[in-house]
Amino acid sequence: MDTTTEYNRVIGHCQDLFLKKTSDYGTAWRIMRPASITDQIFIKAQRIRTLEVKKVSKVGEGVIDEYIGIVNYCLIALMQLELTDADPMELPVSEVEQKYNQKVTETRDLMLAKNHDYGEAWRDMRVSSLTDLILMKLQRVKQIEDNDGQTIVSEGLSANYQDMLNYAVFALIKLGLAK
Repeated sequence: MDTTTEYNRVIGHCQDLFLKKTSDYGTAWRIMRPASITDQIFIKAQRIRTLEVKKVSKVGEGVIDEYIGIVNYCLIALMQLELTDADPMELPVSEVEQKYNQKVTETRDLMLAKNHDYGEAWRDMRVSSLTDLILMKLQRVKQIEDNDGQTIVSEGLSANYQDMLNYAVFALIKLGLAK
């Protein structure tokens, strides 16, 4: 199977869950500020790291569920960065689906370009390294947020969320969700 097919299968699973939750809860996530979304991603990534180290879950949900959460929270972040306070809090599911697909397309295109240049190095990486990369990106995002979004030479928030999204998809592929 090729990377694009695997990527699309993982995203399809994540999107299905996201849209079902949107139907159930609406777009309650619209209330979240970017820093809160970053913290939600951090909680999920930190839990994955804890599970990787301790090898036992006392809550029942495993790393696959947490990586799916990271994918969807990254997409929420990317959507929120473009939405303003003037946009309605409650968005129709069809509009959310369109925005979700737009952000996935942009992020997948970035992944394909990087994959070309890096020769799919992620396939030889450990899942735990992908977790650590997400945690590192989160530290970068927190610093950018603490600097009111200002950077001198570094990528901005969107690029970091896209990288975290792609790392989470890679982890899900490696964990077998694309089959």
